[in-house]
Amino acid sequence: MALLERFLKYVSFDTQSDEESGVTPSSEGQMVFARYLQEELTGLGLQDVVLDANGYLYATLPANTDKELPTVGFIAHMDTSPDMSGKDVRPRIVRQYDGSDIMLCADEGIVLSPQQFPELLDHRGEDLVVTDGKTLLGADDKAGIAEIVSAMVYLQEHPEIKHGKIRIAFNPDEEIGLGAHKFDVEAFGCDWAYTMDGGEVGELEFENFNAAAAKVIIKGRNVHPGYAKNKMVNSLRVANRFVSLLPAHEVPEHTEAYEGFYHLIGMSGEVEQTTLSYIIRDHDRARFEARKAEMARLTAFINAEYGEGTATLELKDQYYNMRQQIEPVMHIIDTAFAAMKAAGVEPRVKAIRGGTDGAQLSFKGLPCPNIFAGGLNFHGRYEFVPIQSMEKAMNVIVKIVELVGAK
Repeated sequence: MALLERFLKYVSFDTQSDEESGVTPSSEGQMVFARYLQEELTGLGLQDVVLDANGYLYATLPANTDKELPTVGFIAHMDTSPDMSGKDVRPRIVRQYDGSDIMLCADEGIVLSPQQFPELLDHRGEDLVVTDGKTLLGADDKAGIAEIVSAMVYLQEHPEIKHGKIRIAFNPDEEIGLGAHKFDVEAFGCDWAYTMDGGEVGELEFENFNAAAAKVIIKGRNVHPGYAKNKMVNSLRVANRFVSLLPAHEVPEHTEAYEGFYHLIGMSGEVEQTTLSYIIRDHDRARFEARKAEMARLTAFINAEYGEGTATLELKDQYYNMRQQIEPVMHIIDTAFAAMKAAGVEPRVKAIRGGTDGAQLSFKGLPCPNIFAGGLNFHGRYEFVPIQSMEKAMNVIVKIVELVGAK
């Protein structure tokens, strides 16, 4: 099965994760897909193919040399984002894209246009896999899975490439922040690994946000509005007061690169009680801690203004910047950089404005930077992936294995 055929098969599985389910994997479709992959890997002759009860799938490509070599891993996630349906995905291929608008769904007038998505123009002349405008595509991260499996097949077919033991793993629930929580790092047994979960060709990432979730609960006092003077406390208005106290431009829509933010992701309530849900992000650990402290300070300010107990803050760290775990082993970045060059790809080292399973795995003792998988416009109907980008990602995996084997 060729890389493209493999990818198109994978996106036919509905693997949308569900942050409300409370189980692992969070959706049954992920386990269905995992069982399919288990059968495929077994049929391809990989060894130690293990699917655990939580939907984590592990396998081994055995060493083909007696040299003492590190064990390197490659990881991708099986779930797709809860942001849009991944059911009944109907991909199609736009051959030799000419730079014009792509009609995804004529009935609904859904167009993938370089006017809104100028990155399309970087892929003129290439073959693009697009959606029908009604679902996401699932290149995040089924492109990564297809690239890893295809690379293992390539290495089997080319025994002249000498390599040590290679481990691969496919995990559930990355999109809801739980992909690494039940990952068995010890059983995986790698010196280091790479997640194949980046976007544009050349991306190589070993920095990500420090991340926290915050919930501010505002208590009000509801009385008849006709007799409310000096009695009513409208929690909705108090909540708006809290929102207005945060820096207006330190939000996602006004930040880029290494700029952090406070992101209001949910606001629900009535006069009696309102809940504000935030995520807090910053690459710099000191600034990250300062942002959390600011949330606490503003909560205290609201209580001083409206009365003690009006506002309550619940704050929880989610993950940290993996850079501090990668810097002591920068040779793994050098290897990926050299592999890209050898595969004809210009490396683009950048910081992730988000999280990755690799960040959590790095803090669990498995250094794990992130490499491009080739997809763009993740999590929505405008997602697409150039076939040539997937091929380049597969070649980078092969080159990493080859370079480690040569050392």
